[in-house]
Amino acid sequence: MPDHDWNAHYASGFTPWDSDEPDPALVATVEAGTIPAGRALEVGCGTGTNALWLAARGFDVLGVDVSPLAIDRARAKLSGAANACRFEVLDFLEDPPEGVFDFVFDRGCFHVFDAPEVRARFAALVAGVLAPGGLWLSLIGSTEGPPRDTGPPRRSAREIASAVEPALEILELRAIHFDLDVEMPPAAWLCLSRVRAVPVQPSTGS
Repeated sequence: MPDHDWNAHYASGFTPWDSDEPDPALVATVEAGTIPAGRALEVGCGTGTNALWLAARGFDVLGVDVSPLAIDRARAKLSGAANACRFEVLDFLEDPPEGVFDFVFDRGCFHVFDAPEVRARFAALVAGVLAPGGLWLSLIGSTEGPPRDTGPPRRSAREIASAVEPALEILELRAIHFDLDVEMPPAAWLCLSRVRAVPVQPSTGS
C-alpha cells in the first residue's frame, strides 16, 4: 500500500469511507442480477460492512485489509455469517490470497495508488485471482466534479482503462457518486470488468 497509516485512521476514528451501510452501487449491481452469488473477495474491506452484506446474500466471502484494527472490528461483527465470511490482514499487492474467486470487489482501493504501474499491477493481480468468467467491480474516485482538497483520490477514465484493459475486459465504466454523508458527494467511477476470453488487441493505427 502507499505510505499511509490506515491503522491510525481507524484508531483515531477518522474513517469517512466507512458508513456502516453497504455501498449502494454494490447493492444495485448485485440486486440487478449482474453478479451471481459465488466465492467473493473484497480488497480493502475495512470493518466488513460490504463483505457481510454479500455473505448474507449467499456469497462465500473473504475480506482482506492492511489494517489489523479494521480486521479486528470486522471479525467482531461476525455472527450468523461466520461460516460464509472471514477476514484476514493482508496486503493484496504483496501477498494476494490463494485460490480463485468468482467476484472481486473494491470500494476505493485501486484508486489509492498514484503510480500507473502499481495500478496496472493491482489489476493484473485481480485478473490472477478471478475464476474463468469472474467479475471485478471497482468504485474509483473521478476527475469530474468541482475542485476539492479532501476526499478520495481522483483518477481519469483514461488512467483506469490504461491499467485495467491489458489484464481484463471492461464491461462498464460509468459515472456515479460515492455515497458519503456530505453536502456534495464526490464524483466516482463504477468500473465492472471480467476475465479476458482472448488477449487485448492493439489499437488500430491510422
